[in-house]
Amino acid sequence: MMLLPIHTVEKVWGVDTLPAPFGLTAENRIGEIWFDPPEQLPQLLVKYLFTSEKLSIQCHPDDDQAEKAGKGRRGKDECWLVIAADPDAVLGIGFDTALDADTMRAAALDGSIEDLVTWHKVQAGDFFYIPAGTVHAIGPGCSIIEVQQNSDITYRLYDYGRPRELHLEQGMAVADGSPYDMALHQRLPHSGSATLVDGPHFRLDWVDGIAGDDLLYTYCEPLLVLPLAGEVLVAGGEVIKPGECAYATDLASVTFAPEGKCVVTAPR
Repeated sequence: MMLLPIHTVEKVWGVDTLPAPFGLTAENRIGEIWFDPPEQLPQLLVKYLFTSEKLSIQCHPDDDQAEKAGKGRRGKDECWLVIAADPDAVLGIGFDTALDADTMRAAALDGSIEDLVTWHKVQAGDFFYIPAGTVHAIGPGCSIIEVQQNSDITYRLYDYGRPRELHLEQGMAVADGSPYDMALHQRLPHSGSATLVDGPHFRLDWVDGIAGDDLLYTYCEPLLVLPLAGEVLVAGGEVIKPGECAYATDLASVTFAPEGKCVVTAPR
């Protein structure tokens, strides 16, 4: 077992004071808290996101598109678990109606893309899987856990007039103009565990209580465990708390407390 190092990332859309379990007040806005991937699992990145403003409307390439662009063969599928949200919090994912590339490009240039994106009202417990190519944005007032392929390739299509670089042509080459497939959205169960992602790049499960469910028996490989409530992980005599993320060699080295709640993930 190994605790992953963490670091904070400043973002223009971040927050001045981080909520529990971090509770950090910063001079500059903090938008993300990263858990540095261990060398044994370089494929995955787990992080928290905290927003006070809208993030840019953006998209990411898949593995083939990243390789074609000379970025290495790792695109960016990702997913979001909302852990807290203001009453009017929204996530922008996909479009209200299907758009072709020319329509998307024109809308990005004149700013109307913001009105064409589908804004989903969210609350704590909402989960969205975001395949590579999906056009997306996060609104203000959200606290989110993001699990993603460990890639930093982001193509900004629109940034609300902020003076940051856009990547319109690269984005148009990979952006999917379709409405979001709501089959990729889930709500966390009121009790019990659930598989959230069983995809081509990683698996992600919600564990509520002692890990004895059938959904966990396949974790025979190294994995990451992110506690959200209770003392959910004991490995090698060390308790892992909310606000931390641990690497474990396999599920046999992990013990979950009955009252614990956590996210467990492993690459494919």
